[in-house]
Amino acid sequence: MSGDDILAPRAGVIGWPVQHSRSPRLHGYWLKQYGLPGRYDLLPLPPEDLGGFLQELKRSGQAENFRGVNVTIPHKQAVLPFLDEIDHAAKRIGAANTLILREDGSLFGQNTDGYGFLQNLRESQPQWQPSAGPGLVLGAGGSARAICVALLDAGLPALTIINRSPERAEALAKALDDPRVSIGAWEDRADLLEGAGLLVNTTSLGMSGQPALDIALDALPIQALVTDIVYAPLETGLLAAARARGNLVVDGLGMLLHQGRPGFAAWFGQWPEVTPGLREAVLAD
Repeated sequence: MSGDDILAPRAGVIGWPVQHSRSPRLHGYWLKQYGLPGRYDLLPLPPEDLGGFLQELKRSGQAENFRGVNVTIPHKQAVLPFLDEIDHAAKRIGAANTLILREDGSLFGQNTDGYGFLQNLRESQPQWQPSAGPGLVLGAGGSARAICVALLDAGLPALTIINRSPERAEALAKALDDPRVSIGAWEDRADLLEGAGLLVNTTSLGMSGQPALDIALDALPIQALVTDIVYAPLETGLLAAARARGNLVVDGLGMLLHQGRPGFAAWFGQWPEVTPGLREAVLAD
């Protein structure tokens, strides 16, 4: 067989826009580190083309050795009707971020965002346990939903959702349908920190180019863990303030890195590790 007949495994990330994604840098690093043949590409895909792309992937993807794709905004929910099977997390969250093309041409969908979030906390601060105390989640978007599901499944005793738009917080709490979940008013966010064991920011506040997150941490117990899913900047104002007062902190980059591991393993046959070298490579300009 000629070299052209032996296609390297292929994967990529679909989104609109998608140029900002760091996933090619992440998967490219792993392919090089483990000496594996393979390609991982940016795949810009407007919403109106999503169905056609997925149908074509199922029809002819195997012939091109296409193994699957990551899914980012705005397609995470829209892909679900096109999938043949989804995992427990994707079903509960109502969104998929990792698609695996099986040998029979069917598409299996996963949501690895919650996995990535928890692995980041556990590896960065192994002494933290979900049972340590109640959690507060700022924000009620797709990432918040994945994180809430992961925390509840991990045994968090109580969870309060606080969002600038109370309607979105109410909708998320209703969807989670768990007696441990409550809603807090945005204007009461500082007071609600009392007794918390975990504070999670899933909003864009504090991200480069966005307004700062305005929250006083005085009521937050010193033993509480503070994490921000923002990774640009790597240390947000929230993390800097929490670190200065003695709280354990975890930045958001690890969530991105860990959520990519299950997909890479399925597509390229190697369970990858998150290392300091990987962090540097993904953050490099």
